[in-house]
Amino acid sequence: MSTTTDPALGTAAADTAPAVMTRRHRLILTLLLGAQFMLAADFSILNVALPDLGRSLGFALSDLQWVTTAFSLAAAGFTLLFGRVADLFGRRRLFLIGMALLTAASLVGGLADAPGVLLAGRVAQGFATAIVTPAALSLLTTSFPEGPLRARALGLNGAMLSAGFITGAVLGGVLTDFLSWRWAFFINVPVGVLVLVLALSVLKESRAERAGKLDVPGAVTVSGGLLALVYGITAAQSHGWTSAGTLVPLAIGVALLVLFWFIELHTAEPLASLRVLTRRSVRWGNLGGLVTFTMGSGVTFLMTLYLQQVLGYSPLVTGLSFGLLGAAAFVGGTVAPKVIGRLGGPQALVVGLLVQASASFMLAALGGHSKSWIVLVLAGTAVAGFGHISAVVAYMVTATSGLPDSEQGLATGLTTLTQLVGLTLGIPVLSSVATARVHALQATHSAADAVLGGVRLALLVNGGVLVAGALAIGLFFALPGRRTAAVAA
Repeated sequence: MSTTTDPALGTAAADTAPAVMTRRHRLILTLLLGAQFMLAADFSILNVALPDLGRSLGFALSDLQWVTTAFSLAAAGFTLLFGRVADLFGRRRLFLIGMALLTAASLVGGLADAPGVLLAGRVAQGFATAIVTPAALSLLTTSFPEGPLRARALGLNGAMLSAGFITGAVLGGVLTDFLSWRWAFFINVPVGVLVLVLALSVLKESRAERAGKLDVPGAVTVSGGLLALVYGITAAQSHGWTSAGTLVPLAIGVALLVLFWFIELHTAEPLASLRVLTRRSVRWGNLGGLVTFTMGSGVTFLMTLYLQQVLGYSPLVTGLSFGLLGAAAFVGGTVAPKVIGRLGGPQALVVGLLVQASASFMLAALGGHSKSWIVLVLAGTAVAGFGHISAVVAYMVTATSGLPDSEQGLATGLTTLTQLVGLTLGIPVLSSVATARVHALQATHSAADAVLGGVRLALLVNGGVLVAGALAIGLFFALPGRRTAAVAA
């Protein structure tokens, strides 16, 4: 068997597959990227529509957060479980089941006539996302051999994630203004049906070579722990980080995850192989993913505050202003595989985090009282989008490299979980920083200037966390002398 240099980690890896995409590769890639785009858009499409949705269905203002929280809880709580279920029982089967559920749940949400019905639809959408996302990613990684082809496919996948997220924000505003918030749900129905029809003919079944039993105690503790953890993180946004409503679920979540770890040490067929969980590439790759997603979602939130509460732009214009961010992210997703091929995955991850950090420091220089600051917003968010997606692709390549196909569902489940927790964590953390600063300035500054001060401080914190993450990965994992140990671990 011949060997080539693995662009993910810069080490020798077996490579017997062609370096050119076949027609079937392109069909599979188009289908899976379409599904990922749809899932990413669902994260953001309702953000702009929430006020109209709340008025239409009679949500109290304080209860509107549950429209987002219901989705996040289900999506994050069950992702790791369904990543392993896909390995054992068939990735194509899980993908089809999840897409069918997502399509049906979107129809329920669009037709909802009461808060309870809409929340049920959102829970089902989140549950479907937990099924589809790791199945789609593992189908992607097992369809493309490790090396340039997989890096290219994951680069395009990262670009679609960002494009979907930004398109969702813009599309939510357009649909709400010109049609109704209900179309934020309805738009998924024809897309979901099309994906299902194509998947039946394009995708082949893929699963682990050796059938095993599902680790039920592990599944219960990890799902319960993640549900409690994400609930606690979300509760911090409304109750504060020191309240019992935040600390109790966080403590329960940590306790259940510790119990899960001990269960996995002693069970014959663990839900999550400790060899995967302790592999350096998986551990450091997912740390980078957590940092980039947490800080990336936070910047979008902070710029929304700045554009609307400092510069006075409308929700629709705010959504449209993120278009350049999406375009830059798409470019970043196509360029990232080349950077990974030249530098290696861990090194490219460090570079992506530092570029993303530079954007946060740029944006921290924003001022008020003049809409000309929109130029810096557009430039800074473009740099942020490019760096963010470069880091996303690098962490996905790093965290899924060097693993057998039988563990790709678990590995992609971990990367998906990292993404979901980061998206959930970013806004509460940076919102707390910004809010504390706003309260400190309110007595001596105007409302707009107080918000500006809060946004600036949160952006500096954002950049600092990104730099710290990049330094940790660079010093302890990405240095050339550590690559061989990383692969062997």
